[in-house]
Amino acid sequence: QVQLVESGGGSVQAGGSLRLSCTASGFTSSNYYINWLRQAPGKGLEWVSSIYSDGRSTYYADSVKGRFTISRDNAKNTVFLDMNSLKSEDTALYYCAAGGWLGSMTYKGQGTQVTVSS
Repeated sequence: QVQLVESGGGSVQAGGSLRLSCTASGFTSSNYYINWLRQAPGKGLEWVSSIYSDGRSTYYADSVKGRFTISRDNAKNTVFLDMNSLKSEDTALYYCAAGGWLGSMTYKGQGTQVTVSS
């Protein structure tokens, strides 16, 4: 059974940085995407970034490109989302999700809150 556990959320002032982590377990396939999505209060789910299982292919939404970096440590089965130059509009509940295509949410973690104050 696939499990995804996020950590690293918190409160930060605008311009600050945070690192989110997603530790995954239970994958039986070696071909999958780990995706970060977020949901701001009163808004729909927004795709943020993805990384393929080989760690060589990464993808970003225009809204975070140049500020966020996704990476993975295969030895620890962990994907990281480094968030820099945070803005108030980055405030949201961030989910780690996984599946066979970009942005898929076949499996989803419980979410971690990021709050950016201006």
